Amino acid sequence: MAGYSLHRPLPVGEVPGWDIETGVAVIGFGAAGACAALEAARGGARTTLFEMGSGSGGASALSGGEIYIGGGSDAQRAAGFADTPEALAAYLKLAGGPDADAAKCDLYAAQSLAHYAWLKAQGVPYKGSFVPGKIIEPATDDTLIWSGSEEAWPFFETAAPAPRGHVIQFEGWGGGRLLVDILERNVRAAGVDVRTDARVVALIADGPAIVGLVVRIDNRDHFVRAGATVICTGGFCMNQDMIRRYAPEALKLSDPIGENDNGSGILMGMGAGGDAIHMDEFFTTCPWIMPESLVKGIFVNRNGQRFINEDCYHGRVSRSMIDQPGDRVWLLVDNAIFARPIDLARIDIAAVGESWEEVERELGLPEDTLSATVRTFNRYAAEGEDPLWHKAAKWLKVLDEPPFAALELNFAGSYFSFFTLGGLATLPTGEVLDRAGAPVPGLFAAGRATAGLPRWGHGYSSGMSLADCTFFGRQAGMAAARAFTPAA
Repeated sequence: MAGYSLHRPLPVGEVPGWDIETGVAVIGFGAAGACAALEAARGGARTTLFEMGSGSGGASALSGGEIYIGGGSDAQRAAGFADTPEALAAYLKLAGGPDADAAKCDLYAAQSLAHYAWLKAQGVPYKGSFVPGKIIEPATDDTLIWSGSEEAWPFFETAAPAPRGHVIQFEGWGGGRLLVDILERNVRAAGVDVRTDARVVALIADGPAIVGLVVRIDNRDHFVRAGATVICTGGFCMNQDMIRRYAPEALKLSDPIGENDNGSGILMGMGAGGDAIHMDEFFTTCPWIMPESLVKGIFVNRNGQRFINEDCYHGRVSRSMIDQPGDRVWLLVDNAIFARPIDLARIDIAAVGESWEEVERELGLPEDTLSATVRTFNRYAAEGEDPLWHKAAKWLKVLDEPPFAALELNFAGSYFSFFTLGGLATLPTGEVLDRAGAPVPGLFAAGRATAGLPRWGHGYSSGMSLADCTFFGRQAGMAAARAFTPAA
C-alpha cells in the first residue's frame, strides 16, 4: 500500500485517476452514516457509503436503541408529562456542560418532535408506554423511561423535569441492532451505493477543499472523487494511543463500547484542518443502579467522603467516581436496602460490620472518616434533607439497620463501559470547522466523530448519542447534498 496517511490529505495532483465518482461520500455505516446517506440521497445527490466492516453497525448497533426526545411526544403526553421544547433545550444545555453548543441544543429541541415523526416514518416502532422508576433500559418493549438526571439536583432547578428516553419497541436489551437494520433497509431502498469492507485511508484535497478520498477495497487503492464527504466513523475508545494522548482518565477503564471506533475519522478531519475539541471527555457507567434500592445508599471515596448525590443518572454518578483519588469507591448500604447488584456490574462486597466503625476499620480507612460521613448523612436524612449534595427526599434513608456493608466498585475490575465524546467541531449543518472557526470546504461530519450534543461526561443522559447521531447525521447529509458540486 502506498504511504497514504490519515493525518495528511493526498494532493489532488497526485491522484493517478478516478475509480469512483459520486456526489456525496459517507464514511461509516452506523446510525449517523445511515441517516447522512439517506438524506443526501433523498436530497438528489448521488451517494456512496463506505464502511470498513462487513456490514452496518458501529456503536449504534451495540446500544439499547434509545433516543433522547422531548418537547411533548405522544408517549410523554399519554404518561401525563407536559414537556416543552424550552425545557428540553434548557436541559440539553445543562447536560452539555460548560461549553454546550447552544445552537445545536436549540435546533434539536425545536425539531425533536419532528425528528421523532421522521423516525417513525422510517419504520422505527414505538409502543408508546411508560416505565416508571430508575432503570438502565427496559427489558420489555416499552417506550418511555427516565434516562438522565432530569429529576436530580442541580438540573431540576433550571429545567422542568420530564422523562425523555424513547426506546425502540424491542423485547430485551440491545434494540440498537434493530434500529440500524431499519435504517439500512431505507438506505438501500433510497439507492445509496453501499461499499463494505472498504477502508478509507486518506482524504484527497485540492488546496483547502476536500474533493475525495482514497479507499482500500480488495487490497487495492480506489480513488474516489466526491463533491462532499461526510465523516461518520465514531469515536476513539478502541484506540489506546489516542486515549492515552487525549483522554488519559479513561485508561482506568477496560470495557469500551465500540466496534471500529479507532478515531480514524477524527484524525482525517484534523489532518484536513478541522479542529478537534473536548477530546478529554468520555461517558462511562457501571450499572450499579440495579436494583433500585441501592440508590438509597451513599458513595464514598478512599478518604471516606461523599462526592455526588446518588439519585443522579448512573452515568453522571459513575463519571464522578473516576474523578476520585485512587482506583475504587464504595457504596455504603444497610441491611434494609442491601441487594446484590446485577452480575454484569462485577461489584464485590468489600466489608461487612455491625457498626460503621467496624466497616471503616475493615476497609483500612482512618478512624472517624467514613463513620463521620455516615453520621452526618444520617443526621440530616432523618430530617428528610441532604444539605451537602441535595439528594431528593424520596431517595433519603437513614442507614441504621445492621449489618452494614460496603460494595466495592473497582475501576479496573468492575464493569465500567465507556466511549469518547470529543471530536471534530462542526456547525449544526455538519460542516467541519477549522481552528479559526471557518468551514473546511467539502468536509462534513456527524455522530461521535464530532463534539455534538453530548460533549460532557458528567452531563450525559442515555439516548443523547443516538439523538445526536440520527438528527445531526440527517443535517449533515442534507447540507452535503445542497453543497456538493457534481463531478465534471
